[in-house]
Amino acid sequence: MARLIYLGRMSSSVSIDFRDHRLVDLASDIRSRQRSAKEVVAGSLERIDELEGDLNAFVVVDAERAIAQAEEVDARLMNGEGVGPLAGIPIAVKDLEDAAGLPTRYGAVGSSSEPVEGDSVLVARLRAAGCVVVGKTTTPAYGHKGSTESQLTGITRNPWSLDRSPGGSSGGTAAAIASGMVPLATGSDGGGSIRIPAALCGFAGIKTTQGRVPNGGPTPPGAGLFTVKGPMARTTVDTAFALDMCTGPHPTDPFSLPRSGAPWYEAVSTTFGLPTRVAFSPDLGFAKVDSEIAAIVEAAVVQLEAAGVEVVRLDKVWSEDPLLSWFATWAAQRARTEGHLKGTAAWDDVDDSMKHQIDYGLKLCAMDVTRAEDKIYDLNLELDAAFEQAPLLITPMVAGQTPLCEHDGTIDGVEQRAWVSFSYGFNMTRNPAGTVCCGLTGDGMPVGLQVVGRQLEDVSVLQAMAALELVLGNDWTAPIGTLD
Repeated sequence: MARLIYLGRMSSSVSIDFRDHRLVDLASDIRSRQRSAKEVVAGSLERIDELEGDLNAFVVVDAERAIAQAEEVDARLMNGEGVGPLAGIPIAVKDLEDAAGLPTRYGAVGSSSEPVEGDSVLVARLRAAGCVVVGKTTTPAYGHKGSTESQLTGITRNPWSLDRSPGGSSGGTAAAIASGMVPLATGSDGGGSIRIPAALCGFAGIKTTQGRVPNGGPTPPGAGLFTVKGPMARTTVDTAFALDMCTGPHPTDPFSLPRSGAPWYEAVSTTFGLPTRVAFSPDLGFAKVDSEIAAIVEAAVVQLEAAGVEVVRLDKVWSEDPLLSWFATWAAQRARTEGHLKGTAAWDDVDDSMKHQIDYGLKLCAMDVTRAEDKIYDLNLELDAAFEQAPLLITPMVAGQTPLCEHDGTIDGVEQRAWVSFSYGFNMTRNPAGTVCCGLTGDGMPVGLQVVGRQLEDVSVLQAMAALELVLGNDWTAPIGTLD
């Protein structure tokens, strides 16, 4: 297992707990020179240094260059030069995408440790807005599962309880945000990998409509057309502010979408309110849900009804679990990307769970994958019927309790792979889907409530999420627990 690498020396400064600061306010403070970019970036590096030993959220920390970039921001501000809306904001980058000058390890032993030359489209846009990259966050190998541990980096832990997983595959990003190491970081979601860790770590997260944030670049995305990249922050409003820097078409992504309407931050921060009518599905028609999770979600729904929201309760959304169709397309992508490892010495370093996915994908034929992709249309047709009842759908975010590290979540005390039943179907239908925290379990772990909208209705989902945070609370703060 590789140890965390610090590039350059840590600066001596006071750490900053970014859970105490709104991203929008921090950015404004830096632009108005009430805070220096160097102070904020150095505060992030100190916070990482304090907590990384417990959480293992980072693959590499780029301290020296981060400080140098922050000093450049301060110099430009001193000279009256223009800076981006996020100038001086420290960000972390999930280690499935490129950040220039740092290696992209994909959470995998055998990946190249050489630094890459360019940024992903998402990272390039955040840098153009003024962000300073402080490091790369952990992920399971090639983002292949819903918890974050790998042979390369070991176990990443949840700030709410160090014996629990932060989820995955954006688990390092989620742990970094939930512990206040950074105010902003990148994630990606091919089957729930933004929403699951955001829910398990107690903050807001959204998978936008596929194409809103372009993938692009020289290679196809790892989860194919299901892949959604995007920024992650603690609150919906902060996430919307960052998304305004990231959305819009890119020439290297033929599936990217144009920007829509007014800035999303403006729409979410000034013109939102609780939706008048939502549909609620406690199980999508097929999922078995842990009884405590179900009760917490039900209590949140009752709270919405008390606040004046009309709730239409649905017996089902889909007539069957979309898992097999999703998994066929996912496994085909794994075989395409990592199948060449089979039969080589590197195969021994592949996680057993990913070996299963690769093997399954290698056995599929073109007709298998085509039939699985055809299921997208069936699922979308059934989902559209649900949206005829109400413009937004709410569900639990996960079906099970937060898993112990290196385990699956539990449903009524039994460890089950189906603990993530509520996420992957909406990658297939390509709908915007987000999560907000709606309560805590008896042992103090966060529970997420998922909000899903029609195609392209990202703003409606973000507005509903922001309103729900006000009603249900958005001050859930991880205690950064200790091991027994």
